Amino acid sequence: MKRMEHMSKQRKMHAPRGKTEVIMLAMVTALCMMGDSMLYVVLPLYWQEAGLDSLWQVGVLLSINRFIRVPLNPLVSKWYEHSGGRSGLLLAVVLAVVSTAAYSLQGFWLWLIMRGLWGLAWTFLRLGAYSLIVEVSDDGNRGHLMGLYNGLYRLGSLVGMVGGAILAAWGGITVASLVFAVASLLAFFPVLFIRPSFGTAPNRTGREAVSPFHWKKSMAVTMLTGLFVAMCFQGMFTASLSRLIEYFHPTILVSGLVVGAAVLAGVVQGVRWLWEPWAAPWFGRLSDRYGRRRLFVMAMLAASVLFGSAAISLPLSLFLLVLLGIQFSATILTTVMDTLAADEAARMSNRSSTMMVYSVMTDLGAALGPLLAFWLEEGIGLPFMYAGISFSLLLVTFGWLGKRGVTAHGSQDA
Repeated sequence: MKRMEHMSKQRKMHAPRGKTEVIMLAMVTALCMMGDSMLYVVLPLYWQEAGLDSLWQVGVLLSINRFIRVPLNPLVSKWYEHSGGRSGLLLAVVLAVVSTAAYSLQGFWLWLIMRGLWGLAWTFLRLGAYSLIVEVSDDGNRGHLMGLYNGLYRLGSLVGMVGGAILAAWGGITVASLVFAVASLLAFFPVLFIRPSFGTAPNRTGREAVSPFHWKKSMAVTMLTGLFVAMCFQGMFTASLSRLIEYFHPTILVSGLVVGAAVLAGVVQGVRWLWEPWAAPWFGRLSDRYGRRRLFVMAMLAASVLFGSAAISLPLSLFLLVLLGIQFSATILTTVMDTLAADEAARMSNRSSTMMVYSVMTDLGAALGPLLAFWLEEGIGLPFMYAGISFSLLLVTFGWLGKRGVTAHGSQDA
């Protein structure tokens, strides 16, 4: 009993430091990813300034960083196991600064290499964040810390998209890239406040080790669901959003001005980064209090209805509400899925490898999503594709209704 009280006191003493470190790492990630986020708004418009020959090269450059992360995840995981966290984060910052600064230069092959370097930097950042959160959290605050990280680092996306568009309009890609490269240098300072030993994965035995049978059942379901959610939201929805808007509302008038589908899609995407810093931690805390599975099932049911609604013709105002609802459900599901994977990792003998597998699965889903979306659009059309996503989400939800999940305090949902 005294030992349990002592452990509880230790967790309370370390909780403030753990939260501070998560915030510091979110700041590092936000500063590093501004240059990457800028490209999604700027490169489709200023691709000739980058020395590109055609638009297909833009698509390759914006997707290669996702594909390259799939084989990189195991290598980065091994790095963290042997070297700890700080060295990986320092390397990530260096790679982010170099790749962002290189966007001021011209040439497709140079950009391709730089996008690959950014993919490596992002892998270090994300696996580092997963490892740190698993280490400093418990079942009572893991959802909140995961949501806090996810919400705060997306401020970098917001600054990158808005600031990048303004800087590029003023001085082109060269000015925008150099400004964000200099800003990324600031990420070196928060790294100094993060414990250097996180990410190392000593072998654990006894009650902390989990049997292979557990891995095959609970872990496999979590990993496959993570792949599916990433494929639907990060991949298929993001890739097809502008085309879906154009399909149902080819002409959009706002105060007498025609607004293009691409602009409206950018607004729908960008609004998410405005609510993410407060919504993600809040829903993470809800999952700590009321259980991950319950919140996950409710969000999946809502997403199923919303995707089904997006497959039919609706008035513009209602259509936009549906799209924003899909984005909101993505915020909830991303936070809960990341936390469910962290829950599994916390019970595994090798936490770093567990989160590495989850990272591989989500990267694979995000990379396959656009390919599947364009193939299905050409084969069956957008309305049927969105109806199919709706039905698939419903099937996965029913599967989770029959699964025993972990609640906020480590007990099992009935």
